[in-house]
Amino acid sequence: MTEQPIREALDAAGRVPSEADLDTLSRQLNRPVRDVVEIGARCVCGNPLVATTAPRLSSGIPFPTTYYLAHPVITSAVSRLEAAGLMNEMNDRLGEDAQLAQAYAEAHESYLANRDAIGQRSGTGAVPEIAGVSAGGMPTRVKCLHVLVGHSLAAGEGVNPLGDEALAAIAEWWTKDNCYCVGAWDTESEAPSRDRSRHVKTQEQQDPEAKRAERARKRAEREAAQAAESAEKGDA
Repeated sequence: MTEQPIREALDAAGRVPSEADLDTLSRQLNRPVRDVVEIGARCVCGNPLVATTAPRLSSGIPFPTTYYLAHPVITSAVSRLEAAGLMNEMNDRLGEDAQLAQAYAEAHESYLANRDAIGQRSGTGAVPEIAGVSAGGMPTRVKCLHVLVGHSLAAGEGVNPLGDEALAAIAEWWTKDNCYCVGAWDTESEAPSRDRSRHVKTQEQQDPEAKRAERARKRAEREAAQAAESAEKGDA
């Protein structure tokens, strides 16, 4: 498999999440967003469509799903496609169409390349636990259209063939040339939490190695305490 170039729909400035973006994402998802380091795609009005998540969460957990579809109108439209059985049809075609299967495998490689770049930009660095693992069923299956659509929006047209197909299929409910934000989420109440995702600058200050070392230290302390307790019970 040839190395895939980094393809992103937004320029560097457009990808940086503002406090307003994080607030909007929390409202769109109706939960506090966590570990969002960039915005993958935006509405024509500027609101986020896709949240870009760090490949390693602040808790230390590896997280392969880089692009998270956030806009409620798009999310609902894609859910309609899934309910109608489009994923089964796509899976059948992947088994029959070698050219489509090849393009889908290349989309998988592109996803990995983008995630590596995002990890470097955000300060997360390499995450070996998920090396070679993308999302949405790539490179051979379709398991989540939301992931594929998120990838297509973030990477731009021509990268993920099945994500592009799904985007075309929701044109009845959403198109990239129009804004569908008004009334799509609650803008009056307080956002679900003020403790929202880390900003890119905040994340750059995090030291993943220090976090892993701290977790290892705590684990060793628990194991030592358990061993001491077992020894005491054996002496009793």
